[in-house]
Amino acid sequence: MPIVTRMSSHQFTQMLSVVALLIGLMPLPTLAIEPVLPAKTQVLSKLKALKPNHGLLLGNANVIGDFNDTARRYNLHRTGPRGRDFTIKMCWAPERKRVLFCGANHGVPHRLNDVWEFDLPSLTWVMLYAPDLPRGYGDLGKDVSDVEFKDGVLVTKRGGPAVIAHTWWGLTYDPRHKALLFMNTWVTKRERAVERLGGDPSKLYKGPPLWAFYPAERKWKAFKSPKPYPRAIFGGMLEYIPDLGGSVWHANNWQMRATWLHDYKKNTWKNLNVNGGGKAFETAAPNPEQIGYYDPKRKIIVVHRHYNTHHFDPKKNEWEKVLTGDKEDGRTPYGHDARAVFYHDPRSGHGLLVQFQTNTIWSYHPDDRQWTKLNLQGDPMPTGKKRLAYIDPAMNVVVVIEGVKVWAYRYRS
Repeated sequence: MPIVTRMSSHQFTQMLSVVALLIGLMPLPTLAIEPVLPAKTQVLSKLKALKPNHGLLLGNANVIGDFNDTARRYNLHRTGPRGRDFTIKMCWAPERKRVLFCGANHGVPHRLNDVWEFDLPSLTWVMLYAPDLPRGYGDLGKDVSDVEFKDGVLVTKRGGPAVIAHTWWGLTYDPRHKALLFMNTWVTKRERAVERLGGDPSKLYKGPPLWAFYPAERKWKAFKSPKPYPRAIFGGMLEYIPDLGGSVWHANNWQMRATWLHDYKKNTWKNLNVNGGGKAFETAAPNPEQIGYYDPKRKIIVVHRHYNTHHFDPKKNEWEKVLTGDKEDGRTPYGHDARAVFYHDPRSGHGLLVQFQTNTIWSYHPDDRQWTKLNLQGDPMPTGKKRLAYIDPAMNVVVVIEGVKVWAYRYRS
């Protein structure tokens, strides 16, 4: 006769857990974010005590990473990345609770394809991808020994982009695929570069140079999309919109007047034909060098360009110019992707714009369609020409970083 064994309720529960895990009904254990960065008690205490509408100098950040000769040549192991001309946008990665940064200077002192992240609780800059060799302004630089022409793309032997651009506002984060997306367009004479490497310029991929960086794997990836696809102009805007299931690439000047949607999984582009195109689009949509963000509650993109403010409603498929300001009105900040940053503040639902030229912070209320210049209290914002800034939703602060000097401002409690 078969032997029957009585199973305890605890054993039965364990067995069900194992079975459920195997068939995918239970989530796998969450892996630790690498590198592990223990929070500093003093930093957390200061942030907890920070009053609304007050700024606070938190101290100097540590800088860590696997620094190579290129990084050390430019002293990055001491200074961190710093702001880089038209490259000042930072992108929050919600599952990492850190902010990501990449992109190049004009060429002084360097043009590098390094990638960084900043962690506020530990006050740490982390180099996730050490730079390949430095590139020239319009070519691949003096030393091309690390570059190859592969599948129509100029890529480094480590897999990074051999052509590296400003980000302008063409940088966004896709939380579904845990990828930093970058429209990497630059003036590099690619045909000449391919010839220099002994390749055939006719085999160059001619589509938009969209790249992804995966912080968990610390790897770059180039996208090669089939036609149709948008033009990759300077100063455009790339923004992930969860409701559309992808990222929009937008421009409104003589080079391209359209808002396109990229499907990550299919790697295809679609012209959304916003405002029906034509004069309606040209009048309502923001011009290049804009700054902006996606508002998940109102489900709109809010954009500011020079003294004009625009909204994009994906459901209506329409851009609208909601405010027209000017330099003298005193009620409107100056928005420009080399001089200011503009992010969504989830606690208040407002947009917060950090204006580096005037050393000010402005709030924008999308419902009232009104700007307010904030009268900051506490420690003054750091000054300097190489600043970066972002909103840390986990700590509920605006963070301004000058090299390794870190300052935080709390808009509302």
